[in-house]
Amino acid sequence: MTRPADPVDSYLLRLLVTVVTERSVSRTAIKLNQTQPTISKALNRLRDIYGDPLLVREKGGLAATERALALREHARRALAELDAMRVGTDRFEAASSPLTFRVGSPDFMAAWFLASTVEAFRRQAPRARLIVQPLAAEFDHERALAQGDLDIVIGNWPDPPPHLHLSLLLEDEIVCLTARNDPRAASGLTRDQYLAASHVVPLSYSPAQRGVVETHLASLRVARDARIVVPYFELAPYLLVNTDLVFTTARHFATHFARLLPLVISPAPFDFPRMRFYQLWHERSHQSLPHRWFRGLLTEAARHTL
Repeated sequence: MTRPADPVDSYLLRLLVTVVTERSVSRTAIKLNQTQPTISKALNRLRDIYGDPLLVREKGGLAATERALALREHARRALAELDAMRVGTDRFEAASSPLTFRVGSPDFMAAWFLASTVEAFRRQAPRARLIVQPLAAEFDHERALAQGDLDIVIGNWPDPPPHLHLSLLLEDEIVCLTARNDPRAASGLTRDQYLAASHVVPLSYSPAQRGVVETHLASLRVARDARIVVPYFELAPYLLVNTDLVFTTARHFATHFARLLPLVISPAPFDFPRMRFYQLWHERSHQSLPHRWFRGLLTEAARHTL
């Protein structure tokens, strides 16, 4: 007797995960490099197989059904098993790997850190994919690591989550960045000048964590005047030009922008602890050979950042 063909293949599993995550046929088509009609046809096939609409219209867009969310988790686990079968459990060959690696990171690392990472990634694993997910206050990165939405999170919180694995990428001193024509630039800011200054401060990307600067100032029972708050770290240096604003950041970040813009780096007037940048990962990927390779690649890229 001929057995019926399995109606769900790996392509449909990947499409299911992507379309439920993106909640958009057009974005799914872009991510999977397919046309929108092809994605719509495959989505209808999935709806027929599971007897569920999977995505339903609501105000402002599409929403995933409860059935779709449950199926997505099953599909992720199945795809992980398939990927593991392809690469093998006792060896990993980056040069032929088709795996996708997902990193969550704010933009506080200088651009050349990502450039160094991508250069090595393309050279060593030309068939693999790398997705960089921006972190934001509303994004639960710990849950994303646990569920496989992310493989690595790059952070610099004073108190990283203790249940996650951690590997230090680099340490750097904290400095002040000001406009080149700022009269305080030549001698550097005193403590009183620093506290009286208007500061440009990026939005926190973790509602549960204070940054190194705020944590240290709070321990001294003082606070800086966050007069300008911006959504991205890399936007802050551009706002310093021809203003009296002060930006407090890591030296490698400040050095990058001092080369591009008329800015001056000066020592921080407070004895801030060195800023630590590290990668975090979940226990689920701790022993994985592909992920161990990828963590090593990030570590090597960080060595070229300072």
